[in-house]
Amino acid sequence: MENSKVPLHLCHVHKLSNFINRTHILVHSIALVFLISYRASFFFQHPKTKATTLPWLLVFASEVLLAFEWLLSQSFRWRTVSRTVFPERLPEDDKLPPIDVFICTADPEKEPTVGVMNTVLSAMAMDYPPEKLHVYLSDDAGAAVTLNGMREAWRYGIKCTAPEAYFSAGEDDGDENGGFGGSEFVQEKEHIKEKYEAFKKSVTENARIGDTRCNSRRDHSAVIEVIQETSSDNADAIQANEAKNKPLLIYVSREKRPSQPHHFKAGALNVLLRESAVISNSPYILGLDCDMHCHDASSARQAMCFHLDPKISHSLAFVQFPQNFCNISNNDIYDSQLRSAFKVLWKGYDGLGGPCVCGTGYYIKRVSLCESSISEAGDAMKLRQCFGPSNEFIKSLRQINKPDRMFVQRNNAQPNETQLLASCAYEDGTKWGKEVGFLYGSVVEDYFTGFHLHCKGWISVYCDPKRPQFLGSGTTNLDDFLVQGTRWSSGLVDVAISKFNPLIYGPFKMPTFLHSMCYAELALFPIFYFLSLWGFATIPQLCLLNGIPLYPQVSNTYFIVFSFIFLSSHSKHLYEVLATGSTFRHWVNEQRIWMMKSVTSHLYGSVDAFMKKLGMREASFFPTNKVDDVEQLKRYNMGVFDFQTSRLFLVPMVALVILNMASFVVGIARGIFVGELDKMKDKGSIPLSVTLVSALVSLIFYFFGSIIFM
Repeated sequence: MENSKVPLHLCHVHKLSNFINRTHILVHSIALVFLISYRASFFFQHPKTKATTLPWLLVFASEVLLAFEWLLSQSFRWRTVSRTVFPERLPEDDKLPPIDVFICTADPEKEPTVGVMNTVLSAMAMDYPPEKLHVYLSDDAGAAVTLNGMREAWRYGIKCTAPEAYFSAGEDDGDENGGFGGSEFVQEKEHIKEKYEAFKKSVTENARIGDTRCNSRRDHSAVIEVIQETSSDNADAIQANEAKNKPLLIYVSREKRPSQPHHFKAGALNVLLRESAVISNSPYILGLDCDMHCHDASSARQAMCFHLDPKISHSLAFVQFPQNFCNISNNDIYDSQLRSAFKVLWKGYDGLGGPCVCGTGYYIKRVSLCESSISEAGDAMKLRQCFGPSNEFIKSLRQINKPDRMFVQRNNAQPNETQLLASCAYEDGTKWGKEVGFLYGSVVEDYFTGFHLHCKGWISVYCDPKRPQFLGSGTTNLDDFLVQGTRWSSGLVDVAISKFNPLIYGPFKMPTFLHSMCYAELALFPIFYFLSLWGFATIPQLCLLNGIPLYPQVSNTYFIVFSFIFLSSHSKHLYEVLATGSTFRHWVNEQRIWMMKSVTSHLYGSVDAFMKKLGMREASFFPTNKVDDVEQLKRYNMGVFDFQTSRLFLVPMVALVILNMASFVVGIARGIFVGELDKMKDKGSIPLSVTLVSALVSLIFYFFGSIIFM
């Protein structure tokens, strides 16, 4: 039902959560002020204490860095919101705008073709007019097996969102009527399953004889093909797809040469942006990772509830959905589900102007990725300097804001034009990647692009419905997790140490300083965490071994301050974990993996970014491995850590564990046998002898209790 007076979505402000968050921010901040005053008072003490100046300063620096990082992170908790959409209020299908779907893959060895094709099939099966869907796959490896997989996906035409997940879920799962679909439903399901098994067999056979090793992945010509059954002509392919009532399916492999920078995923997305402009030129784009399939077919309609809402549509750049994963174990020992980001932080991000682009699961407005100066009367020379030499592409840009963009306008692009747009030298001397399209300069092109869009005055929204709209594969082993974390850290620190540092560049561009703080927290946390955690993991321990006091005695009033800060931060984290439906075990795992990442991934990622800044190495990008190791997966599901990873990751962690265990043992021994424990106790405290006897009695109770209740 179309009614301009009825809202397409509602925004709910979480008043109780905001009150709790702001109260905690106030109380915790006061405690931090007392801690800083205690540390600062050291400089006014007697000169005899100069022997401990260095460790005192190092711990103080660690505390200040961690406190500043905590302060930045509280911007996410200042105004949390959630949103409800009403897809049933959208206009009729013939009035919905067309959508281009961008899917990126880079390595058929780490990203198996069957899995990539599942994402392609899920996009083709979305609940949206098929003539208004155009699915593009960017294959950066230029692999024959991927192109063959696309042809098979079109030929079989399986109308099922992610059939691999659908059929592996069980016989009763997937029936939206609760398993009572009747005989017709069962027959249809069996028919689809047979087609899918035949499809998998065909793709697997092609993979055996095809080029999966991709020896020429960094040196190959561009390949653009509109997928269809027999004809090799793109115009016939478009007509064939329309006749079969299927979305348009396009394979794109951009030209790559060793001498030309390819700018990683952002470069691939910009080629898709140009190619799609001369083929379909849809006003909206859905970005997907190759392992993130459309779990709920209604995501496009939900996104249109924001993009077509007259109250925000003029300033809305993109709608971001959360990343959800289908292979997460019960305990999630590696925090692969990114619970804190998508269940807590992004809701606060949304309340301040919207989240950044998250790499996948976003519906973005095409015009937001281009300069706002595009118009019919635009200067042709300036447009070429900005967007490159393709006249067809520039012509398509002038059509973006026209009212008839709600209707399908598929173009018969000439092969030489599509080759030009996918050439590796097309962007030379233009503004691509700097002011136009997805931005370069960092391997986290999603964060960088979102930041620039918000600086230009655009807003975004975060939509987190109960049913996951997209499902992907999370990391299930420590090695992939830490490698992924290192890559993300490097990309974020790239931004932090550039002229686009959100604390410097953002406040003058964004409407609120809190929004800049959100971006700053994401860019700076790898640096702050690795510096502060390495300080806390080494300095107090070394001081304990050498008998150097760093913290107040139990009888000192400031001991309460340190204790309160410790309990306050941990209890708040535990509250957020439990409030989002997770368990105490998840809280323990998140604390553990946070420390492991801080001393490894954040360290190496930050060092990598600084080395690139100094010109000591080139930027690199390695896709996360999507191939499951059976033994590793078994250990992951059992909740057992798998330490089969690089020595670069293991050595720091093991060294710090040994140092902390040694200092703990020496500290206890010194307290018991040397009597230094008395320095930490006042006269009114429980005697040490009573404590030791009580501990012995407790062990006896535990021993006999275990025997009785077994």
